[in-house]
Amino acid sequence: MLISLALIWGASFMFIKVADRQFSPATLIMGRLGLAAVTLALIVPFAVGTRATIAELRANAGWLVVVALVNTAIPFWLLSWGETKIDSGLASIIQGGVPIFNAAVAFVFFREVRVTGMRLAGIAIGFVGVALLVGAHLAGGLLPALAVVLAALSYSAAGLFAARRLRETEPLVIAAGSMVGAAIVMAPFGLATLPGSLPGWKETASVIVLGILGTGIAYILYFLMIREAGASRSILVTYLVPPVALAYGVLVLGEPLPVVAVVGLALILGGVSLAGRRPPAAKREA
Repeated sequence: MLISLALIWGASFMFIKVADRQFSPATLIMGRLGLAAVTLALIVPFAVGTRATIAELRANAGWLVVVALVNTAIPFWLLSWGETKIDSGLASIIQGGVPIFNAAVAFVFFREVRVTGMRLAGIAIGFVGVALLVGAHLAGGLLPALAVVLAALSYSAAGLFAARRLRETEPLVIAAGSMVGAAIVMAPFGLATLPGSLPGWKETASVIVLGILGTGIAYILYFLMIREAGASRSILVTYLVPPVALAYGVLVLGEPLPVVAVVGLALILGGVSLAGRRPPAAKREA
């Protein structure tokens, strides 16, 4: 499951890059979210139960709208727009820094995590890697790279928010509810920027694959993996997606492989590894 999810999510950056050729970011996101919402709406009631799903959606509607915006609509759009200017591999490497932002946001705003010693070093190393990639102006300039950074920051904030406000809610219900909400929010913007001519089959197929496989099925696979293997093992996908996406970009799309991208990848993944370390048991008990 881990390898399958890494291959799927790694390919998502490639499909976004292809779809961006003829779809505006808003239309791409509308199609992606709409297909993902339909996929989850068809599967989740069978996995969770129709009555239970409806009850949890009603009980958490307000918070799910917030998650739909911060965890889905906004970061999806930022990432899609960023990839109109920068390589898919670069975008995936920056996105790999989400756990770094997660630890930083948790410490600064919630004071939930003690960041000292090696964890602090990990955050610093990860931010150096992100800064290196953003400052290198790789294939598109500063602003698109910053958009991808903001997407990663949005994911981090949303994850912490969901953990605090939706802790008792079934994860698949959160995925389905937030996906439907985000699709509704993005629909007017997507319809307003529809392409003037019929897109090519590659671009259209990319949106379809992104929605059904890269988002809908991937969410189900991820939560299934958490249930079967645990969150601590599932987080390993964080290390696999950036190099997989980088390989897709180089081998399939013919994107360059600059040395700064490899160095940035090593710094970010190294920082993630250190920042994600748990303190010794004695310190945790103290």
